Amino acid sequence: MEWGLFIKGFIIGFSIAAPVGPIGILCIQRTLSGGNVQGLVTGLGAATADAVYGFIAAFGLTFISNFLVDQSLWFRIIGGFFLCYLGIRAFFKKPGNQTVSVANSTTLSAYGTTFFLTLTNPMTILFFAGIFAGLGIVSESIHYASAGLMVIGVFTGSGAWWLLLSGATGIFRNKVSERKLTIVNKISGIVIVVFGIVALISAVI
Repeated sequence: MEWGLFIKGFIIGFSIAAPVGPIGILCIQRTLSGGNVQGLVTGLGAATADAVYGFIAAFGLTFISNFLVDQSLWFRIIGGFFLCYLGIRAFFKKPGNQTVSVANSTTLSAYGTTFFLTLTNPMTILFFAGIFAGLGIVSESIHYASAGLMVIGVFTGSGAWWLLLSGATGIFRNKVSERKLTIVNKISGIVIVVFGIVALISAVI
């Protein structure tokens, strides 16, 4: 039964991460530009944020979820501007070798940016709450260990997708010239900015 909850959480986490969106594009762009680790860490930032929201939903922390959902408009606006910022950075990014210190700093930044970006979509909590309620996770009788196992499953499933995506993208990294990588950066940047603009428009409307 306990492992069954982990597997369900794994499937949920994988399903949330799999649809291609701005973070998926960032993962691909950063893998091609900085390597598999950069791409994987980019995805793990999103996976961590998903686990945080899953934790809030699974443990029934309604005072937190209600606040976040009530402020979702501002979160969406912040997320939209942040997407535009990331898109512009990607557009003007030039391929080239990095020193170890710069690479370490970039890895931390890659994790932090997607972690923050994913947190700007608190409506994810409602998704988790609906799924967990349907599975009987959010109830007074459920053991905290069971809820925790589900959350771990969510993180693991999401992380598995990002490992798969960055690994598959990394196969083509050595085949991409600097000229082509520059084009990839510009196209990625434009698409991410479009996602940001759409997010801002939807928030205003």
